[in-house]
Amino acid sequence: MEQQNPAPGTRRPGGRTARTRAAVRDAVLTGLGEHGYPGLTVEYVAERSGVHKTTLYRRWGGIEGLVADALDLAGEDGWTPPDTGDLEGDLRALAREVRDSFADPAAAAAPTAFVAAAFQSERAADALRAFYAERFARCEAVVERAVARGEAPAGTDAGAVVRAVSAPLFLRLFVTREPIDAALADQAAAATVAAVRAGAFTTGACTGPATASPAGG
Repeated sequence: MEQQNPAPGTRRPGGRTARTRAAVRDAVLTGLGEHGYPGLTVEYVAERSGVHKTTLYRRWGGIEGLVADALDLAGEDGWTPPDTGDLEGDLRALAREVRDSFADPAAAAAPTAFVAAAFQSERAADALRAFYAERFARCEAVVERAVARGEAPAGTDAGAVVRAVSAPLFLRLFVTREPIDAALADQAAAATVAAVRAGAFTTGACTGPATASPAGG
């Protein structure tokens, strides 16, 4: 069987190559923050990262590959979801993290540009989808712990729950362009918890509301 070369930017190298990849990723993030996706160029990334543009074209194929790999590398961090001891506290902390991530316009510039890039590049869209799928998968532990504590019905769809808590925040950030604050983050968490307890996220045969736990009264 013929061996196929991996797509540009998909290798997971170590040593000097890993440092090069990190430098390129930082340059991409800075460029997205300063110029957005339409204004990002290979020449800018080359100058900012110190990596020759011929190397960038050879290993990443162009801007689409650079943006996709920057998202892929962003998903390799050690972030873990909060563990406050109860479902509402965990979901509130998650919602507030979303709010805090976009509270500072300078810090929000790059992630906002990633979303914009996903509307202009199918490869960027695939990378963004994979990034959030991995992030949401980490967050599922929050719901699994809640089920084990009796705060949520057995059969609760953990992935649906963690998406639901951030959905109203992303709606305002990227669709209606309305501001979000801590009160809105808390409201999103409370609404999601109420829906969980009512059995709105259960799958299969488990469709009834959750049995009230001692903590829930």
